Amino acid sequence: MPNPLFDTLFAPLATREGAFLLTGDGSTITGPDFLATIARLAHVLRETGVAPGDRVAAQVPKTPEALALYGAAVAVGAVFLPLNTSYTGAEIDYFISDARPTLFVCDPNAEAALAPIAARHGAALLTLGADGRGTLTDRAAAATADLVPTDRAPDDLAAILYTSGTTGRSKGAMLTQDNLLSNASALAAEWRFTGRDVLLHALPIFHTHGLFVATHVCLASGASMIFLPGFDADEVFRLLPQATTLMGVPTFYTRLLDDPRLTREAVAHMRLFVSGSAPLLAETHAGFAARTGHAILERYGMTETNMNTSNPYDGARRPGTVGRPLPGVEVIVTDPATGAPLPQGEIGMIEVRGPNVFKGYWQMPEKTREELRENGFFITGDLGRYDEDGYLSIVGRQKDLIITGGYNVYPKEVELILDDQPGVLESAVIGVPHPDFGEAVLAVLVPAKDAIPDLAAIDTALRASLARFKQPKALEILDSLPRNKMGKVQKAELRARFADRFALTAKRAEG
Repeated sequence: MPNPLFDTLFAPLATREGAFLLTGDGSTITGPDFLATIARLAHVLRETGVAPGDRVAAQVPKTPEALALYGAAVAVGAVFLPLNTSYTGAEIDYFISDARPTLFVCDPNAEAALAPIAARHGAALLTLGADGRGTLTDRAAAATADLVPTDRAPDDLAAILYTSGTTGRSKGAMLTQDNLLSNASALAAEWRFTGRDVLLHALPIFHTHGLFVATHVCLASGASMIFLPGFDADEVFRLLPQATTLMGVPTFYTRLLDDPRLTREAVAHMRLFVSGSAPLLAETHAGFAARTGHAILERYGMTETNMNTSNPYDGARRPGTVGRPLPGVEVIVTDPATGAPLPQGEIGMIEVRGPNVFKGYWQMPEKTREELRENGFFITGDLGRYDEDGYLSIVGRQKDLIITGGYNVYPKEVELILDDQPGVLESAVIGVPHPDFGEAVLAVLVPAKDAIPDLAAIDTALRASLARFKQPKALEILDSLPRNKMGKVQKAELRARFADRFALTAKRAEG
């Protein structure tokens, strides 16, 4: 039995000519060289005791070696668990305790803090830093470059990606080999990727967008990547002449639009700009088109499903929409109360079915049953509607999910910490418009009786407990929270009240 994901995406690197990865410092990595790195890392994984189906967790800086670690996990049949580099020790402790990885790879700078967590949960610990060095690569240096991939079936797990839960407990979305492979093939064809393409890759690789969408599309099509550690406007403009495509979150495009170097001439050679992970404002789409002549292609996906829909490569890319369903993927709009499909034009729950839809939530069978129907449709929690031409628009989220800079934040996780702070009676966390991040996390606090919350101390507590993207960008104090007759907090009223909170900040900054 073969290893479908490895055989299709990674094995062809053995015969690829030219550069596969180009780094910001000008160095290049060929396909055969990258595959040799994967092989050496795979030997380390096996020597560490990683067996097929075991989890390999990684919280490491973005480097070619970090990407090769993912390839090595695929090669040995492990389940890869990428973790946001902003997660705190408390958050990492939960993920390690829940997933029980055989191996945890972390940044050498965090080893002292994270080693006790790994030891407590029985995980071996190796390190990998921003320079591509650490105990993982030290051990790999002595390993052979020969590799026999472990046999895997299409329905075997390949990755677990954690997504926040409304109760504050993160859920591990289980993605199979076929989930990932089917989506990679569909996107490469839909977006016309070929071996002549060079993707400017400035996304993180702990997220489905950077690891699975961007990287898999390049592997599936034979394209190359300019592999940057993160988004830096100076680096993007310096390297853009070597690229043909760019994938980014809306924040990338707002920052490019703020830069006078973005001109028609600067991007005349580019083939495609793709945006996802958060809604792209129509004004950003229009502004980018006016400045460059390029219409950004917006698509829609989720951690649990990879990509579901896409605006067309050939045809109108409509601002405010996420296009039509990808080939082989069914996307329907249903009545949230009954699950019955709704006619075109009506707003309802978006549900998705196809080979891209995940297997369920790790060790959460009840949550899986709640969100994954017996007929295979996944209830996304997003509200949308189809127009007369079959384009889908996302009009809101049934859950209180906040998407800030492309990252998901569930208010409950933040509120649990805020409610525990001295001087705070209760809190409500909402997402409000932000000119750079799309949405910003804002916290509304109600003081306890005769108390004055220490905002500086609260901010310190949040920094110690939450990844930076989850931390509120502002704390507001109200005497009470608006509630309906049933006592439920009316977050829509709060969002309306503070809708201009960061627009005003931006205007003051401009002034």
